[in-house]
Amino acid sequence: MSNTRVRLTSVLAGCALAATIGLIPSSPAQAEPEIKNVQARVDTLYHEAEQASERYNDAKIELDELQADLKALRSDENRVDKSLDVVRNQARDAILRQYAGTSLSAVGEVLSAGEPGEFLEQVSTMSSYQRLQQGLFENYRTGLKALSIRQDATRKRLAQVAETEAQLAEEKATIEAKLADAKELLGRLKEEERREVLSRGTADRSSVAEVADVPVSGRASAAVAYVMAQVGDAYVYGAAGPSAFDCSGLTMMAWAAAGVALPHSSSAQYGSGTRVAASALRPGDLVFYYSPISHVGMYIGNGMIVHAANPSTGVQVTGLYSMPYVGAVRPG
Repeated sequence: MSNTRVRLTSVLAGCALAATIGLIPSSPAQAEPEIKNVQARVDTLYHEAEQASERYNDAKIELDELQADLKALRSDENRVDKSLDVVRNQARDAILRQYAGTSLSAVGEVLSAGEPGEFLEQVSTMSSYQRLQQGLFENYRTGLKALSIRQDATRKRLAQVAETEAQLAEEKATIEAKLADAKELLGRLKEEERREVLSRGTADRSSVAEVADVPVSGRASAAVAYVMAQVGDAYVYGAAGPSAFDCSGLTMMAWAAAGVALPHSSSAQYGSGTRVAASALRPGDLVFYYSPISHVGMYIGNGMIVHAANPSTGVQVTGLYSMPYVGAVRPG
């Protein structure tokens, strides 16, 4: 074989090998996540955690109301029970007076009856019922019915309390799971990329200064001053100050500084004031986001709001339409 043919064969073989290698896909041990995908996923996890947090706030308000109602029911039940005891003692006295000096077993059974219902049954079966004071017996019957109604209402409230407490535990577990997922996802990013994700959307001090001079009147001035002072504070689910907030906790405390009480819930706050069109917004108005409502911020003028955003960015200044806008209310 000539040297030319040998060289040609070697070149062709090398090309074939190179082509074969080129067809093998590269597969690193673990692909690095794309920053835009991580950003979107972290935002979703934070939003899902906030939805659970606002449901938690709603359930806590409901639990407080149920417990107050339960306390009132128990107090009413005790009052009726004591009143019933008085009537029962009066009925026993009447029986003793009528059967003084006798040893009828029926009298003994009536006097020893422990439960209110048992006492009523024993009295009802006595042959001397007609000679008892009719009004006294009817009072006892009415009181027993009232007590039964209150006992039933108390049992139902206790069941509702237990159900709401279970819901609170479930929402708390959801919040913690979503935050753990976000933390794990952020942990897979390189430090520089992680800083980029965490800093996205954070307002700088120049944007704060841009709206700081917007004129505010009335009680809203105290509310706006409060939220402006919290810019840069941490976001913590369920928190309402003094140095960390969730979205509804921030707006609640801001308007509390203006002397207006609001519930610690974005959806409940949406029903706590006068509805305002976006074109008529004034500083201090509360603005709401997502459907169902799960986020609230405060309008501060110039198309900007202050809100407790998420655990990455905390309390920040951002645009009115930076999230899916639902509506606004004016407290006070």
